[in-house]
Amino acid sequence: MTNEYAHALGARLRSIRQQQGMSLQAVEEKSQGRWKAVVIGSYERGDRAVTVHKLSELARFYGVPVEELLPGGSQTAPAAMEPPERLILDLTQLHNLDEHDAAPLARYAQSIQSQRGDYNGRVLSIRQEDLRTLAVIYEEQPSVLAARLTAWGVLRPAARPEPTDSPSESDDAPITTAAGGAEWASPAHPA
Repeated sequence: MTNEYAHALGARLRSIRQQQGMSLQAVEEKSQGRWKAVVIGSYERGDRAVTVHKLSELARFYGVPVEELLPGGSQTAPAAMEPPERLILDLTQLHNLDEHDAAPLARYAQSIQSQRGDYNGRVLSIRQEDLRTLAVIYEEQPSVLAARLTAWGVLRPAARPEPTDSPSESDDAPITTAAGGAEWASPAHPA
């Protein structure tokens, strides 16, 4: 490991620890001595090499994906890690999933439908805040949950409609989906 990379890795480790509001001593206490403050400090300064195995264990301890600890992970490409601003849940696909996996998402979607009075049953648009809430429920990072829901075929980004000159046209404009299909954004054309 080059010295420059060791320092970048150490800075990333320090950043993750500090984001979680932990001092080096708090890491040692929370890990019940598994991670010594002096060892974590030497990793963070880049004075000591960390093995892939130890990095994996440290990621598990911090509750983050290993790639979040690596230099150039989410910091250099935040757009790649952040889900799109508007998201569409495919409710039809949701009903095809294993009940155990889908139960929290199904309850959350039903809650949103109830609040909105939106029972079209096929798709449901959600916001980033909803995804963050779901991530807490699933005990995962939002980016990890978004990847899982996308792999399940339940989550897809919603492309923004092209701006138009007439407000009435934009009210009935189709939203193009990632799959290339179109869904209507207005109540006049329920999705």
